[in-house]
Amino acid sequence: MACWLTKSEPGAYSWDNPLSDGWTHWDGVRNYQAANNMKKMKKGEKVFFYHSVTEKQIVGVMEVTREYYPDHTDASGRFGMVDVKPIVPATLPVTLAQIKAEPALSKLALVKQSRLSVLPVSIPHWKLLCSMANIKI
Repeated sequence: MACWLTKSEPGAYSWDNPLSDGWTHWDGVRNYQAANNMKKMKKGEKVFFYHSVTEKQIVGVMEVTREYYPDHTDASGRFGMVDVKPIVPATLPVTLAQIKAEPALSKLALVKQSRLSVLPVSIPHWKLLCSMANIKI
């Protein structure tokens, strides 16, 4: 099973939104590389929810509940989305500064490709980030 990280600006869509709704479509992705990453997501896989721009921190974990399908917000018909549900908040949000300060995370896609909104996370990186965030799943 693969693991992932998705980013959203907290002012536009924050961790509190899927918590109150119980689930969400992860739509609006218009970058081909990020979309290709979403196409690889499988039901049951875990996904970090990362607040970008102002906070720059991992704030929780979601689970993929529906695999890639057409994005109803894309008039071109070229992009898709997945459905996710929140699983657990990060007891200790992990900031980008903390991630960059950890040598074992130097090859994390978030560090190397910081502009992508959907990124793969290796299992060793996943375990370390969960430990840093005090996430037990």
